[in-house]
Amino acid sequence: MARSIRMAGAAVGFALIAGHAGAQASNPVDPFEPVNRAVFRFNDTLDENVLIPTAKAYRAAVPQPVRTGVGNFFNNIGDVWNFANSVMQLRAQNSAQTFMRLNVNTVFGLGGILDVATELGIERHKEDFGQTLGRWGVPSGPFVMLPVLGPSTVRDTAALIVDLNGDGVAAIKPVAARDISYILRVVDARAQFLRASQFLGEAALDKYSFMRDIYLQRRQADVDDGKPQKDDDGGGR
Repeated sequence: MARSIRMAGAAVGFALIAGHAGAQASNPVDPFEPVNRAVFRFNDTLDENVLIPTAKAYRAAVPQPVRTGVGNFFNNIGDVWNFANSVMQLRAQNSAQTFMRLNVNTVFGLGGILDVATELGIERHKEDFGQTLGRWGVPSGPFVMLPVLGPSTVRDTAALIVDLNGDGVAAIKPVAARDISYILRVVDARAQFLRASQFLGEAALDKYSFMRDIYLQRRQADVDDGKPQKDDDGGGR
């Protein structure tokens, strides 16, 4: 009897797993889900064993004012590409505000170490080439989980080539200083989101699907510039 119960339980378990796999494959926004989940597990392992310990050590060793200055510096460099994409999107207000941020923070913020513009109420608009393509009607395509880089879409993955060339850090010379800047930016950014990742792990029954859905919603809001878009066919871009 006990063996029969175990066999029945195993059969139910296999049926549930098969049904779950079928549901994964049928998700229209995530047709690559089995592969994406494997990449997500790799990224999660890398995060747990490398990025999180490094970010914690960084927070423990570097005082808060210095970390704030580091983040401000990289944000100021990023505003160059933000400005370029705002112009390409023909967003006049965003372009003007980003141009003002660049000038104010570079001149009065010691090269961007101090975020004077935010204190003056000048809003920051984070833009990239994927958003620019979306602005002009290029559909996002399926969800893609990239190794190391994390969540993306087919459109945003294609746009990465342009984004990498437009990244202000890429212009830092010599090469050794540029590479150190890349690493420092990643560690600093990860340190800023330690609590958020802890919340994700505690709140989500399925970290992957929760992360995917939040990412896609945020990216659509980024393309729409935070404004709901009317769509005649009821679908999103």
